[in-house]
Amino acid sequence: MSAYVKLLRERPQAFEERVKEAYAVWKCCVLCGRGCGADRASGAQGFCKCPNEPLVASYGPHFGEESPLVGMHGSGTIFFSACNLLCVFCQNYDISHGREGERITVPQLAKMMLELQNAKGCHNINLVTPTHQLPVILDAVLHAAKVPAFRLTMQTTFV
Repeated sequence: MSAYVKLLRERPQAFEERVKEAYAVWKCCVLCGRGCGADRASGAQGFCKCPNEPLVASYGPHFGEESPLVGMHGSGTIFFSACNLLCVFCQNYDISHGREGERITVPQLAKMMLELQNAKGCHNINLVTPTHQLPVILDAVLHAAKVPAFRLTMQTTFV
């Protein structure tokens, strides 16, 4: 059992506190290596130009990962927009550099995770370029964990 699932089950208040601590970082954002210090809690956009709501370009079963991660039904991939790295060799350039995507709510993000797991049959949730959106991701995990069948296994590209 992963550490965060154990924490959610055994001490949910401690996980809730960690979500609050993650949101507090947005007051002077240092979530990524850029450390721009933007007050994202009040809606300012830092280097990443990301809003303080989840910004998702797409989600669904993805078969472009290693076989153990894909399984039979694909890796449940959520592509976040507005990556903070802006690598010149990025394979997701239009998503990350173009900041394409839709602003959604935390409950909608939790619903995406559950849909990938339950309706699509994905055995993991793969978060692509999520670093700058960590508070809303943790909050969505907290929401999704309220569903008894929640069994999230995450693969992520936090940088």
